[in-house]
Amino acid sequence: MSGNVTSLFRSTTAHSPSMAALARESGETAGAGPVDFCIPCNPYFPTPAMFDEMAGRLRDIITYYPSSADTITAELCGLLQLPPQCVAMGNGSTELITWIDHLLVRESLAVPVPTFGRWTDQPMETGKRVDMFPLQESSGFTLDLARYAEFIRARGTRAVVVCNPNNPDGGYQNKQALVQFMDAMADRDLVVIDESFLEFADAEAEPSVVQEAMLRPNVVVLRSLGKNFGLHGIRFGYLVANPALAGRVRSMLPKWNLNSFAEHVVFMLRDHGAEYAQSLHQVRRDRLEMSGQLAALPGLTVYPSQGNFLFVRLPVGAEGTVVRDRMLTEHRVLVRECGNKIGSSSRFLRLVVRPQPDVRRLVSGMEQVLYGAGRGAAVPEPAAGNGYSSGTAAVDRLMSETNGKGMRAVTAQSAPAAIGAGNGAGVGAGAGAGAGFPGIGAAPAAAAVAAPVAAPAVGTGTPLPAAVPVAAAAATVGPVPMPMAAAAPPVPRPAPYESPVPVPQPAPYQGPVPVPQPAPYPQPVPAAAAVPAPAPAPVPVAAVPVAPMASPMAAYPPPTGPTPPGVPARGGLTAAQVRGTNGLESVQAAGRPGPQNWPNAAGMGQVG
Repeated sequence: MSGNVTSLFRSTTAHSPSMAALARESGETAGAGPVDFCIPCNPYFPTPAMFDEMAGRLRDIITYYPSSADTITAELCGLLQLPPQCVAMGNGSTELITWIDHLLVRESLAVPVPTFGRWTDQPMETGKRVDMFPLQESSGFTLDLARYAEFIRARGTRAVVVCNPNNPDGGYQNKQALVQFMDAMADRDLVVIDESFLEFADAEAEPSVVQEAMLRPNVVVLRSLGKNFGLHGIRFGYLVANPALAGRVRSMLPKWNLNSFAEHVVFMLRDHGAEYAQSLHQVRRDRLEMSGQLAALPGLTVYPSQGNFLFVRLPVGAEGTVVRDRMLTEHRVLVRECGNKIGSSSRFLRLVVRPQPDVRRLVSGMEQVLYGAGRGAAVPEPAAGNGYSSGTAAVDRLMSETNGKGMRAVTAQSAPAAIGAGNGAGVGAGAGAGAGFPGIGAAPAAAAVAAPVAAPAVGTGTPLPAAVPVAAAAATVGPVPMPMAAAAPPVPRPAPYESPVPVPQPAPYQGPVPVPQPAPYPQPVPAAAAVPAPAPAPVPVAAVPVAPMASPMAAYPPPTGPTPPGVPARGGLTAAQVRGTNGLESVQAAGRPGPQNWPNAAGMGQVG
């Protein structure tokens, strides 16, 4: 591939270029493109037989109008055993995000960062204040819901978003903690739980909160269909809420906002439940194997995930845009560099889980790009640039100042209680949606690493099985030696998923230094040569309540009144600061047989 192809990445600010754009620029024929580790798509579904069926009906599908959205929604609800009056289907989840913003978000919205870009960009485009709660690299990008609630109340934010699992870091919140958080936010205008990547999670047998959302007046659950069905191009998704909220959104949608491909797929699904469940099971197995193989690369940090992608931190000396371009041009492998995500930097990649032959190609390419002929030094930094390429100068400055931690240095003077370090609340990510789709192979959640408080930790995760390859297992028990430019004393790494602790300021960097290895998976596998950034100021144990609590409201302080517009609350960042401005009952579809091999009325039953 030519350099013109990699230039497409520099012309986009929030997302990667489409596969169609890459194909046009490279002149490649259909199906001859790079191995895609960028788009989080289920590689095992639809099955080849399903694709053949769609191909055989292509003429009819694209020639005629689809049925109305109500007809397609009724079929989906009959499959998922959800009441249609609580569901609104959209032309992709982004259409629903747009209408949520226009109809349900008033002057402000809170969202942890990094996350899906539309949750920050969409409300800013309509003049809303976006209060961004930075997730800390030092605590594995976990979201502490109690601190997030404190931040929301201190800021006076009216609408709240939690992505579960989160994109790109893969953070996961268990169901009980989320329900408690939803109830604690009962005085807010809106609480959105974005479950677009939940179908691949196996930390709990029934992780979705769709049933709870339908009973609450201000909660919306957003779910994608393209991701877990492997059909991003069809553009379909849905939301679940109480009838008043769902009906308000549904009333604004066009009668034919869903296309004929979406209709055809929805009506195919009930006959392919077993294949779909098996595809999710296979992705979960691939995720563990891929995580182990990547963790064996010296200096590469792999964060735990509950979804079909892994968030990784490159070794010291490696720059994401260089790695991305070389992987594409030299190895025909497409990866997602995360420098254009607010709260992240180009030190990070998001890599989609794929079958083992593709993973071997990825790992081989990464070894050559990062280490050259041998596993010695990582790819050098470019001669100029700050390693962050958002396309917006203010965001570039923010990331340069914070080394990707999403926090300006000056905010360290603020009270640390709302800084946003996690306490073990999220240990994974998922990549699916579909209220109540099957959870084949779901394993009981392992106990999360306890924070230094009496209450149990919020999150759960799935332990790495004993069958992990030897090379991967070796990477979890000790640091991998790397050449050092100059001797330096070891620097202790803060334990992931615990309350932040003071970390001594390291001496000026002179080269990679060995870092003690933390406990085995599901904690992140630390870089063999990475020097951790200083952690936030210590937080008293009493100030870090952890769900579940005896009373759901006990962990969340009462409102203290809104902070004036444009003023960050206890270390939070307003959208204006980031952007460098000063602005402030189940219904069966008629005539259709009951679903085969699909969930029960609870919406999340097992299949098979």
